[in-house]
Amino acid sequence: MAAALEEEEIDNDDYYSLLNVRREATQEELKSSYRRLCMLYHPDKHRDPELKRQAEQLFNLVHQAYEVLSDPQSRAIYDIYGKRGLEIEGWEVVERKRTPAEIREEFERLQREREERRLQQRTNPKGTISVGVDATDLFDHYEEDYEDMPGGGFPHIEINRMHISQSIEAPLTTSDTAVLSGSLSTHNGNGGGNITLALRRITSAKGWGEVEFGAGDTHGPLFGLKIFRNLTQRCFLTAQCGMQFSSRGVRPGVTTVLARHLDKNTMGYLQWRWGTQSSMNTSIVRDTKSSHFTFAVQLGIPHSFLMMSYQYKFQDEDQTKIKGSVKAGFFGTVVEYGAERKISQHSVLGATVSIGVPQGVSLKIKLNRASQTYFFPIHLTEQNMTWRNSGRAAPQKPRGRSKEAESAVLLMQESVRRIIEAEESRLGLIILNAWYGKFVTDNSRKHERAKVIDVTVPLQCLVKDSKLILTEATKSGLPGFYDPCVGEEKSLKVLYQFRGVMHQVLSGDTEPLRIPKQSHRIDADT
Repeated sequence: MAAALEEEEIDNDDYYSLLNVRREATQEELKSSYRRLCMLYHPDKHRDPELKRQAEQLFNLVHQAYEVLSDPQSRAIYDIYGKRGLEIEGWEVVERKRTPAEIREEFERLQREREERRLQQRTNPKGTISVGVDATDLFDHYEEDYEDMPGGGFPHIEINRMHISQSIEAPLTTSDTAVLSGSLSTHNGNGGGNITLALRRITSAKGWGEVEFGAGDTHGPLFGLKIFRNLTQRCFLTAQCGMQFSSRGVRPGVTTVLARHLDKNTMGYLQWRWGTQSSMNTSIVRDTKSSHFTFAVQLGIPHSFLMMSYQYKFQDEDQTKIKGSVKAGFFGTVVEYGAERKISQHSVLGATVSIGVPQGVSLKIKLNRASQTYFFPIHLTEQNMTWRNSGRAAPQKPRGRSKEAESAVLLMQESVRRIIEAEESRLGLIILNAWYGKFVTDNSRKHERAKVIDVTVPLQCLVKDSKLILTEATKSGLPGFYDPCVGEEKSLKVLYQFRGVMHQVLSGDTEPLRIPKQSHRIDADT
């Protein structure tokens, strides 16, 4: 590469020939030749416009040649690579007084960096790595023997989920682009992945269309279409439809988004989604130099919510931002607050605290490095401390409300059906049978049932992410429960399946319970 540049550049724009000096010329020889040529070609010495224009061109060339050859580093670069070598970006930050060999190495490094930037601009790689950490044992500590866990009573912190995704773009023509993306996920020991190929074509200055093909071991083959169209200068439309093929049949889905510029800094969005999770959503986003505000309302199945967030941008070199948000809906309420700042030229670090009911408390750490995102959600506790403490001191619900419990169970049916489907898909936690009340030791099954109630549905409704956690309080106050034997000692008996294996546990009324646990496993002989 270097030899080719030398042959090309020595014949073109030969500064030594222009100044009429030898290649080993000293600084004094260069200066003397430069002064003589400046006097000869100075534009002020010519009155004819054409001669003056030609003299000005030659004068500028002589000045340029002298500037390069009078500077030791520029002259060394020119001697090796010619004029083209001086055009490589980055020489201005290179340490001066280098040898020709060091300059050659620096040139090749800068060339590689330039090629990498060109490749990145063409392929536009994007990636996300998410690592979920379960640290609930730090705060939700239960007084029980972890007989299967080395270390006894030390808090158990584990990585319970991971997600990796990556995408690259490959321009095929000036109007066609191929996008290849893939992802791998694992959650509580169950995982899967998928790969997607999208072909995008720019149809006009106002829009583009995209065809998508996908396959994976969790959802099955996917076929989709997507179009984007500028309706006016202030309004655009995005429409997307897809079909997901699985063992349960074909699941179609349609999503449309209509957006409009309300003013210079404000956008309004209307979204309609039909499919497995149908919803209608409207949002307003205002983004200025000093702040970012979002307000959104969604009505849908299974979740409807209202959300508002605000972000303040400090006008400093680190681009510091602080933010807060509130989201409330059928799933509960979540309050988040956090901050982010630029820690290097290409890196931004952020941290957010999330407090939710009943989600609990989480710390979310995010690092953006160029086009890569690293996300670390750390679940600290199943409940926020205020609710947890108040729950222990609060008076218990009146007992014996069987009709209220039956109504609650009826309302849970649809949610339980969705939870069971999700748990079955990943071989998660399925409550097979659960009984609450007083268990007697005689052999009369009829007499035993008279003392207990079936709480299979209420317990399954409390399962989240293949886990069920009950705090140290009487279970008669749980939704769908009631006290079948007031004043008597009660227990909870659960028969459940996890990863296809049967488990069973008997827990006291006020004892904390966390499942699944290996100690609950039923041996094949049993």
